[in-house]
Parts: sequence; C-alpha cells; structure tokens
Amino acid sequence: MTCEYFGKCGSCTLYELDYDEQKKFKIEYMRELFGAFDIKEFEWRSSKKSHYRSRAEFMIYHNDDNISYAMHSLHEKLKLPIKQCPKTDEKIYDLMPKLLACIEKNEILRKNLFSIEFLSSCDEILVSLLYHKKLDTIWENAAKECADILNVKLIGRSRNIKISINGDFVKERLDANGKRYFYNLHEGSFSQPNRGMNEQMIEWILGRILEAKRVDLLELYCGHGNFTIPLAPLFEKVLATEISKTSISAAKQNAALNSTQNIEFARLSAEELTFALKGVREFKRLGGMNLFAYDFTHVLIDPPRAGLDGVSREFVKRFENIIYISCNPQTLERDLKEFVKTHKIAHFALFDQFPYTRHIESGVILHRLPSSK
Repeated sequence: MTCEYFGKCGSCTLYELDYDEQKKFKIEYMRELFGAFDIKEFEWRSSKKSHYRSRAEFMIYHNDDNISYAMHSLHEKLKLPIKQCPKTDEKIYDLMPKLLACIEKNEILRKNLFSIEFLSSCDEILVSLLYHKKLDTIWENAAKECADILNVKLIGRSRNIKISINGDFVKERLDANGKRYFYNLHEGSFSQPNRGMNEQMIEWILGRILEAKRVDLLELYCGHGNFTIPLAPLFEKVLATEISKTSISAAKQNAALNSTQNIEFARLSAEELTFALKGVREFKRLGGMNLFAYDFTHVLIDPPRAGLDGVSREFVKRFENIIYISCNPQTLERDLKEFVKTHKIAHFALFDQFPYTRHIESGVILHRLPSSK
C-alpha cells in the first residue's frame, strides 16, 4: 500500500516497513511478550495490504466554507486534513470524495459537522454524520437528497437525536469453510472492521476446535453473533451472552437469518452470568431460561481491550476448553498467566487486522490440564 500521508498521519505507524517486514516485526514482538509461555509457533493470517477496512471514522476539518476529512497528526496534537485513505475498502474509498462534495455545497449539512463514520458490507454502505447541533426536518430533507443521489443509507446524530434515512443497518455475508453466513450490521454496534480477516478468524476457530469433545458452548461478549452463528452447528446447544441490548437484538435477528435454532441469547455481563450460574442471584432478563440444562465443554470469549476482570478470569477457568479472541496482547498476556495454571495452550494465531499499524489481533485455544480435572 502507498499513501501520500505516510509519515504525517498518526494512523499508520509502521509505514516505513513493507508487508513482510511488518509481519516479522509483529511476530518478534509477540515472541518477546509471550516468551514465558513457550509458544512453539504462532500461526499467521495475512490481510489484504490495502482497502481492507469495512468500518472507518474520520474527523471533519473546517476551513471557512470548505471541509475535509481529517486524522490525528503523527507528530503533533493537530488535525491532519486528508483527501483519501487507501485502508478503506473500495466502496468507502470511492464514496468519500463524492460524499464530501455533496455535504460541502450545502450549508445545512456542512455546519457543525464534526465526524463521519462509514460502515460497508459486500453490497451496501451506511454513513453516519455526527453534529454539534440539533437536527430538524430541514436537515433531514437535505440529507435525504444527498443520500438518494449517492445511493447510500445515511444517519444523522446529535445529542439525543438519531435520524435514519434509507435504513440503519447493512446486510453482510461472510464465507468460511465453504459455507455462507448472513448478518445485519447495525449502526453503533461493534463489528469486525476487516471483512477478509474476519472470515479467516471464523475459519481458524472452526478448524481448531474439532479435536476436543464438544457438547454445549458458552459465549461471552457475543456481539451480533459473528462467531456464534458459524459455531452453533458444531454444538448441541449454545448460550451466548452480551451486555448490549442493541447487540442482543441484532444477534437474535442474525440467528433467524441463518435459520440457526440451537442458540439462546441472554443480556448479561460475564459477572452477572457468574452469579446466575452459582445461584447467587436471579435475573428477570433470563426469562425463565434453565442455565443448569447445559453441559458446557467450551467457552468462547472476545472481550474489549481491557480483557477480563478477576471474577471473569476465575469463571472462565472452570471450563474444559477455552477459545480466547483478543484485540490487546498486553491484557491477553495478563489473562493467560492465570489460564496456564489450569490449562495448556494448544493453538495461538495472529490475525493481521490492521496492516501498517502496530495492532495485533490474536486467537488462543486452551485445553484443561489432566492434573486440573
């Protein structure tokens, strides 16, 4: 990938390295960080080198009646105006200048706009415009004209206001291990930003869990069902939990889209689920669900950057097999220090979600040690 903003934009911090050098840099970093765990090999999954991001956010830089996209500067605490970003997928990349021109010529759309978010799928794009002003019907009419011209779905957001034009989600499809999965990706809910890498992550999990006995699966931080739905056919029953009401609603929709019927979804945090399984506390949100009818052989966790809290770590250690998807090597290393007291690392993969950056996504599968049974 080449970009005229290398060395200026704060997003791509490994811009001086070609892709093979980036791979070597990241693997060496992980070897050093996880040296105490005696990892024989890190499985590496490569990304497209450009146009890989299906989700992107840009600040807006105002200069009188002119606007531009902006990123944080690499060396100064300033906004860096940019015209394009080759990390974004082709649909977003092509739309960016057209959208900016449409907004710039209309003061109603331009005034007090401070950020633009893009969410793309295989066939659709959803654009969110964020404002420091109250949105009204005048804004809505102007936005609808722009959305129709560009053939996009568009959302306007300001404090306590959300206006949707042509819809507030995109229809996505993912292919993994010869099967196709369908999802509705909603504005404001987390989704994996690199579509191709997401498919590889799903394939990796599907291929690595076949070696252990499987009965029921527990998933924490299930989001919109990204991993839940492809994994469900490999288990008798699945219980998937998530604290976000929006994500749980989307996950139920996506399970129906894929005709998956062996999943129950519960809006609970990991800590709340621990209390429920121990019988310490009852939750109306479970709706009479019988948690004790499950025979969990696997737990899947995909936590935020902070990783797991102490209660959740102890809870996860009780399961025979652990599947851990991590977006932060530091918190993963901390959590694994506890898990290896009772489990052995069987597989460790690195997923290059964001080329030209220092970010590393990981997948780890652990099996309980015989001495801990």
